[in-house]
Amino acid sequence: MKILVLATKPSLYSHKRLVEAGEKRGHQVRIINTLRCYMNITAHRPEVRYRGETLEGYDAVIPRIGKSITFYGMAVVRQFEMMGVYCLNESVAIGRARDKLRALQLLARRGIGLPVTGFAHAPDDTDDMIKIAGGAPLVIKLLEGTHGAGVILADTHKAAESMIQSLKALDAYFMVQEYIAEAGGADIRAFVVGGKVVAAMKRQAKAGEFRSNLHRGGTATSIRITPEERATAIRAAKTLGLNVAGVDMLRSNHGPVIMEVNSSPGLEGIEGATGVDIAGRIVEFIERHAAPNKNKTKGKG
Repeated sequence: MKILVLATKPSLYSHKRLVEAGEKRGHQVRIINTLRCYMNITAHRPEVRYRGETLEGYDAVIPRIGKSITFYGMAVVRQFEMMGVYCLNESVAIGRARDKLRALQLLARRGIGLPVTGFAHAPDDTDDMIKIAGGAPLVIKLLEGTHGAGVILADTHKAAESMIQSLKALDAYFMVQEYIAEAGGADIRAFVVGGKVVAAMKRQAKAGEFRSNLHRGGTATSIRITPEERATAIRAAKTLGLNVAGVDMLRSNHGPVIMEVNSSPGLEGIEGATGVDIAGRIVEFIERHAAPNKNKTKGKG
């Protein structure tokens, strides 16, 4: 098979592992810079071009679309969908996952566990906004934040009120969420491939930090998740339409709650913690499912 990886940084561990896993199984794997692609949008013969050549003859595309290039990356993936090329994660699913508010709304509609969440832009009643999340302490998140940036823990009602007032002044969209104290600064990343959890790790925040992101000093260890956590992760990925997803959950007193579903989850932390060849699992999934014109949504929404 000929497999194309859309990525802006070929040197990243995740991208090198996908190439390695594909070549190990006898496939041709090529990484190209998503932002350097350009498109010929026509009804009869849509094209994606790169450095003067037409990107054709590929059996599958693996989108590794970073947050900062979501708009353009989704456009490139849609173009491949128009060409009938199988895309591991489709443009519509990527868009759902990247829109944090839309993702939470879809998950809530399916009855999947979530922290109590409020969303606002310029609420007139700040106290009522704080009450939605059960009062302080609570977590305040910028809608466009990523990797733990734009996430603040407000320990007191006064701190929450002050932060909300500041965000209103900045004309920002934000969420307030229930603080799950019983999680103890830890979360679970379940890696889903093709409707199965292939690996899971526990990420523990460093002392004095409530965000467990590894690049913020958190540590990762392999973990055995419960059947309920496994089912929750699988349902979350399926709800958003993702074949590959990193599902982040907290263990609360009322069961697992979803924090975020990632459409381009990194491989380094979880492969290192669990020893699972996740890149290989992804390539195996492509082998079983890639076929011309097999995309479900074809970018239609």
